[in-house]
Amino acid sequence: MPHRRLDAIDRRILEHLQDNARISNVDLAARVGISASPCWRRVRELEESGVISNYVTLIDAASVGLMVSVFVNVSLERQVERELEVFQNAIRERPEVMECYLMTGEADFLLRVVVPDLMAYERFLMDHLTRVPGIASIRSSFALKQVKYRTALPLDRGGAEGED
Repeated sequence: MPHRRLDAIDRRILEHLQDNARISNVDLAARVGISASPCWRRVRELEESGVISNYVTLIDAASVGLMVSVFVNVSLERQVERELEVFQNAIRERPEVMECYLMTGEADFLLRVVVPDLMAYERFLMDHLTRVPGIASIRSSFALKQVKYRTALPLDRGGAEGED
């Protein structure tokens, strides 16, 4: 997707929407310093251009019984397109896999898996992950404590393009 140039107003809109996607257009417009109609148009343009890809509700994992976060390094036997596709398609089907990244370095993939307990992780590992063809090794690291978790991107960092 091509990079869309964001001006200072676009970035302020995005910052407020990242904090509260349910903010009314009138309140959003007031906070970014423009009237409601241009604010609504800008939000629509940000959605249509793909800068805003979705609106979600964030749920506290522990409050719904998902107490265990596991970071899983997976190495494949061969890094060929077909085996990469097979693995990626298998992972996309698993709801407990929250994130999956194709990596450089020692492991080919890094997964973040969220499950209720160690038995659930063992079931995921034995019934699903180890059955994906082409896996050479799996290394699991269990998170003891979440020190920082953010979903909002740092839009005001690093001299963003179009800065006013």
